[in-house]
Amino acid sequence: MQLAHIPLDRLSISALNMRHSKRAPDVSDILPSVRARGVLVPLLVRPNGTPEGFEIVAGRRRYFAAKSLADERGQRNALPCAVMEDGDDAGALEASLIENFARLDPDEVSQWETFSRLIKEGRGVADIAATFGITELLVKRILALGDLLPKIREAYRREDIDAETARHLTMASKAQQKDWLALYADPQQFAPRGHQLKQWLFGGQSISTKVALFPIEEYPGLIVCDLFGEESYFADADLFWQKQNEAIAARRDAYLEAGWPEVTVLEPGQHFQSWDHEKTPRKRGGKVFISVSHRGAVECHEGWLSRKEARRARAQGEGGEPDETPAKPSRPELTLPMQNYVDLHRHGAVRSAMLDHPCVALRLMVAHAITGSGLWQVRREPQRTANEATAASIAGCKAEAAFADRRREVLALLGQADEDGAIAGGNGDAFALAAVFARLLALCDDDVMRVLSLVMAETLEAGSAVVEALGNHLGIDMGAWWQPDDAFFDLLRDREIANSMLADLGGKHVADGNVAEKVKTQKKIIRDCLAGENGREKIDNWLPRWMKFPAESYTDRGGFRTADQWARVQSLFVRE
Repeated sequence: MQLAHIPLDRLSISALNMRHSKRAPDVSDILPSVRARGVLVPLLVRPNGTPEGFEIVAGRRRYFAAKSLADERGQRNALPCAVMEDGDDAGALEASLIENFARLDPDEVSQWETFSRLIKEGRGVADIAATFGITELLVKRILALGDLLPKIREAYRREDIDAETARHLTMASKAQQKDWLALYADPQQFAPRGHQLKQWLFGGQSISTKVALFPIEEYPGLIVCDLFGEESYFADADLFWQKQNEAIAARRDAYLEAGWPEVTVLEPGQHFQSWDHEKTPRKRGGKVFISVSHRGAVECHEGWLSRKEARRARAQGEGGEPDETPAKPSRPELTLPMQNYVDLHRHGAVRSAMLDHPCVALRLMVAHAITGSGLWQVRREPQRTANEATAASIAGCKAEAAFADRRREVLALLGQADEDGAIAGGNGDAFALAAVFARLLALCDDDVMRVLSLVMAETLEAGSAVVEALGNHLGIDMGAWWQPDDAFFDLLRDREIANSMLADLGGKHVADGNVAEKVKTQKKIIRDCLAGENGREKIDNWLPRWMKFPAESYTDRGGFRTADQWARVQSLFVRE
């Protein structure tokens, strides 16, 4: 910046000045010091595009105080100014707000106006927080004022409503805000504020028929009307939510059929943060977000992308380099503990079943000897578990019990009837090797094959492509070896997957009726279907797609290693 003294008549107020207004400000507090000493702190200005003209980015009150003094004395002295470079609107906005933070604190609505303009200029929440020395949470709270209707913001600016009330209203839907404004504008009505407002927004289950997505005539329950018949409510909240969820699912399906690339149904009460997204048309990848309030109101936000996704789409559309920030990887279908759980259960079922097919085990062992594997040293499969729940599930499963019985039989054949534990994976002791060899020489071919099969089973790598190949070749029915247990349900935490499982068990009607429910609720319904409880028809011999042979995915997100392993080798074992 350059310092200069600029005459009053060459200065004007910039539209980027955060205190820009047609009304002259109150300068009574600083006018006495200006009379005595003049303007000591330079104004922040920049060229305004006219010859020798400048606009004031920060210092509006000092400017009006100097004008007032010039009118009193008939003299128009030049003012000290720091001249900024022209053209950087975002920089001017930041400078205006920084300068004013150090003087008269701006109200939150003024901060929101400036922060919103900075967001449009390309600044991020972290950038704004770092620039003004405040937390990102405070920036987000101020930006949330953009979700308020203009009349509510103006009332807040005038201090007709307090900060707590304004912040509660940022959590309200547009319909709720309109209802609250109607109460606020009516002197005969009480508009709840503060804590009472929060209860008004989220408390109780008085759900208006106005929020229903489905035709009211399709609602089989009781509808209660007020004395004037102007307002009506659903008497049965649970029945309303069932019908509303079905309508939400239908709306989601309709968007997908219409060609929208993705539709996200937010959990009830989760607010759509418009300030953190950009409007983007469908043909450029815009998505649909469906928000559901605790009072049943549904809002569909069509054509939005997160700011990061929008920048990346623009860069690719213009032929430029994509955003240097790596894309957030898509969420895998299975968590690591669930993948571990699935791998070990499938491994146990496959190797136990293989014991009845010694010729297959022999050929598999020969293949190991020729090509090697991750385990062939010889080492046995360690069966590591990700947590105690999975360890308990594996230890108590039917496949492991059957395998342990067959192992004891083989130990007896080897003359180790009093011993327990694995057969393969010894420490390479020469005498032990000779002793086992001598014992095998004394055994018939069938007994040797039994030993060979068990050694192969102990060295079969869990989670490998060969487990999938062997399981499909043997036609293993996982229903004979595994049933859903507590560990499985504890590891099931994906709401979309749980809804798909619910559709397999109870049908699309039941799944759509619970599409917006939390995963905990949907898992409870799945358990009810399997047990035949709480009015649900009992479903026997159900297997999730993950457990079938061949394994199947529920989504296109990827991240299911079992299905990927089978896809790699399927062509070797399945012929058209």
